[in-house]
Amino acid sequence: MRAAGVIFASMLAPKSAEALSRTDAIYASAFMDPGGQYGLAVLTEDGRILWKAALPARGHDIAACPISGRLVVFARRPGTFALAVDRDASTEPLLFSTPQNRHFYGHGVFSRNGRLLFATENDFDNASGVIGIYDATDRFRRLGELSSHGVGPHEILMMADGKTIAVANGGIETHPDFGRAKLNLADMQPSLVLIDTETGDLNEVFELPKDQHRLSIRHIDNTTDGAIVFGCQNQGAITDNYPLVGKYRPGEGAQLFAVPEAENSSLRGYVGSICASKDGTRIAVSSPKGNTIVVLSAANGALVDRYELKGGCGLAWTGDDFMASSAFGHFGEIGTFGSHTGHPEMAFDNHMTAL
Repeated sequence: MRAAGVIFASMLAPKSAEALSRTDAIYASAFMDPGGQYGLAVLTEDGRILWKAALPARGHDIAACPISGRLVVFARRPGTFALAVDRDASTEPLLFSTPQNRHFYGHGVFSRNGRLLFATENDFDNASGVIGIYDATDRFRRLGELSSHGVGPHEILMMADGKTIAVANGGIETHPDFGRAKLNLADMQPSLVLIDTETGDLNEVFELPKDQHRLSIRHIDNTTDGAIVFGCQNQGAITDNYPLVGKYRPGEGAQLFAVPEAENSSLRGYVGSICASKDGTRIAVSSPKGNTIVVLSAANGALVDRYELKGGCGLAWTGDDFMASSAFGHFGEIGTFGSHTGHPEMAFDNHMTAL
């Protein structure tokens, strides 16, 4: 990671380059400042800000190109904008948007060769999820779309084969005419699907048991052994205390982890972000509603640790441990915060991306 940082440092202004030369990792997150203005920030692992870019409205997650390192931050649902910016902020940011009858769901992923960007979107007039396809080599011109094979697609991942995407269909119907209202809670059908990006075919689908159909599958991450970990948001009674975290292995099916009742309850029925460690042993799960981050065994969901973090949601891997951020300006390795916030003037949004 240090070598990649040195290459990146050569493209930055001297002060930023000096800061980067002393860090192993870089992170990006959307944020809001005290005046209610929204932006994108790129930070070193010790919390120093390398640069910021203004956003026209609230951002959500950031996709990073594996080839160029270019960043795209997506609007929070039901926003229609995305902002593309070079990772060294050396050129003018590029703003692009969905077609008139679509909006973003806040997440996207680049193809392995960096030429295409896939984004989760809502075809709201037909109550159907789609994956928008954008040409990253041509100012993110929209090329078309694939069906998400579900409703309310949220987080999206590229699988190891470079042509299959995993999509978490939250199952919740929304329409911008009704803001963020959820229109189909009685008959929602969340799913985790694998889609062939070359054909649009549905390769695999996982659905929760009928009695758990109100567990909206929203956030996912790849594991080092080819599986997918997922986190849910309970749209039913919070007293149900259903398991919220599971693991899906393509070709083999899924398991919901039996997280200890106290820790599962501490999540308040809401997983805001999920992150698998790159050593393959652990999963971090955050809940800004529960002010909690729970670390679990990636093998069986056994409890490893639990941390309290007010408004904590953003998660990423440092190479040694998990990083976390919060709506109250916390930024750093989990378990190191105490009363220190790092950037009290910045309300970090729900996700952070390791660059």
